[in-house]
Amino acid sequence: MVFLTFIRSALNQGPDKYWRIQQQLRFSWHFYGRKRNCYKIGMRYVFKALRYGVSGRKDKLKNMRELWYRRINAGSEEHGLEGKMFLEGLARSEIQLDRKILSSLAIYEPRTFKSLCEVSKNTLKEHNLPFHEKHINSRQNLLKDLINNEKSVEI
Repeated sequence: MVFLTFIRSALNQGPDKYWRIQQQLRFSWHFYGRKRNCYKIGMRYVFKALRYGVSGRKDKLKNMRELWYRRINAGSEEHGLEGKMFLEGLARSEIQLDRKILSSLAIYEPRTFKSLCEVSKNTLKEHNLPFHEKHINSRQNLLKDLINNEKSVEI
């Protein structure tokens, strides 16, 4: 539509208002009941759903970070280091890998992660930082201990 004055264009809300409402109702197509068809009620629930979406994304990131830390900690303890000391050693040796990459290395590339643990240990030793090497009782270590104990008993 072409209007000759600005006042006429401001007063007209014809088809534009309809399409704006239809566009916003598209967000509520999967709701049940009146919140699907009624504009005013539907928009309340759409805004609420969008707020839940924001908080859900924040919670998901928080959960993923916690998972990454657990994986890094488990992988580094497998090689005799605590998770924090492992990350400290990597930071001091200027290896800039984020937690997501380190956790994926711990799962899918254990040899690479083992070499990173060795680099971290050596860096911690160079900087004279106290760290306690953890000896994890794996099946092989338990079997070796049992065999050594049996030999000592027989002698």
